[in-house]
Amino acid sequence: MQTAADPDPLWRHPLVLHFGRIGRRLRRADRARPWALDTLVVVGAFVLFCLPDLLRGEGPHELEGVFNQVPLGAVVAFQAGLILPLLLRRRAPMTAFVMTAAVFAAQWSLQVFLRADVALFIALYSLTLHSSLRRLLWACAITVAVLTLAVVRISAVAAVPEIAFFLVCATTAAIALGLVVRIRRSQLAALRDRAAQLEIERDQRSMLAVADERARVAREMHDILGHNLSVIIRLADGGAYAVRVNPDRSAQALTLIGETGREALNDLRRTLSALRDDAAVPDLSPQPGIADVNGLCDRFRAAGPRVSYRTAGELPADRGLQLATYRIVQEALTNALKHAGPDTEARVSLEVVHQRLRIQVEDTGPAAGFEPAADSGDGQGLIGMRERAALYGGTVTTGRTRSGGWTVQTELDFAPAQERTP
Repeated sequence: MQTAADPDPLWRHPLVLHFGRIGRRLRRADRARPWALDTLVVVGAFVLFCLPDLLRGEGPHELEGVFNQVPLGAVVAFQAGLILPLLLRRRAPMTAFVMTAAVFAAQWSLQVFLRADVALFIALYSLTLHSSLRRLLWACAITVAVLTLAVVRISAVAAVPEIAFFLVCATTAAIALGLVVRIRRSQLAALRDRAAQLEIERDQRSMLAVADERARVAREMHDILGHNLSVIIRLADGGAYAVRVNPDRSAQALTLIGETGREALNDLRRTLSALRDDAAVPDLSPQPGIADVNGLCDRFRAAGPRVSYRTAGELPADRGLQLATYRIVQEALTNALKHAGPDTEARVSLEVVHQRLRIQVEDTGPAAGFEPAADSGDGQGLIGMRERAALYGGTVTTGRTRSGGWTVQTELDFAPAQERTP
């Protein structure tokens, strides 16, 4: 007895699985040798329905029919005309059916009954399964015509209602069985197509997820390494100069280089932890946010630039938006340090207006005689800022100021998605 705790579905029964494997093997063999199954059907029909008629009667040369006695050659001819078209039942189902129906009509016009007449219903089943439904309508009309002829001939020795009922049931069974198998095959084909489509969609989602993760990691790596290396380079240049004129300032620069390097290493470890396959030890260190922007400005001040920072309004608490804000400010200040030098002055402002966070980072441009750092030309920093802003329905605008400096203006929308204006 089956229980809810220990279900044993019928389809998992060993016998069912065994027959399922046999069915799959037969289908593979049929695809490899399609004529084999049709030949087997013809041979089976001959053994079951033709041999009994050939062995019945007064001898091998003459057969006694139900109504008339016909020569053995005529019987064999009728049987061949009924059975052999079944070889075409799948490749040309309409042709096979018409040929069988024609022989069926000729046979009954001579008042001859043969067990091989069952071939008409086999041909009708095959046409229902393998041909178009429009042709099935024509086949039904032909079937009604030839069966009417048979009923008329049989009416001399049997009750018409009984014979008509039997023939209608046989015809209905052949058509119904063909339709059931046809619908089942269509459903299985649709399921296979759907499974293949889902497999493709799953692979596409996986590739998109990988690409998105790579882009995210690339942004983080660029922001972390670009910012910290720029600060370290400026501190190292300043320390090399200060070691000759002010050793204390040189020692301070080396200390800041160490702190900046350690912070870069921690940020790098935090970012790479997202790529670990083993999640047994989760990374619990927080990502930087708006509260860390002031410390970010301090590190840039240590590298030389004068940085002012102000906020206005109630800043959002969303951690993702805070991280995006921090990285955008970090990238903008890094670009200011690289292209405007340590003697520039930068202004950072965060302002909230109508559930939109406005970020502005503006510098006064390079001092006279400063050689800007060589531009790699890849534009990853600006691309990263725009991608981060796009996650929150925001925009990034950059350009030169009237004083010759550079400004980066960003707007991020932290309203719920359904409240955002199109």
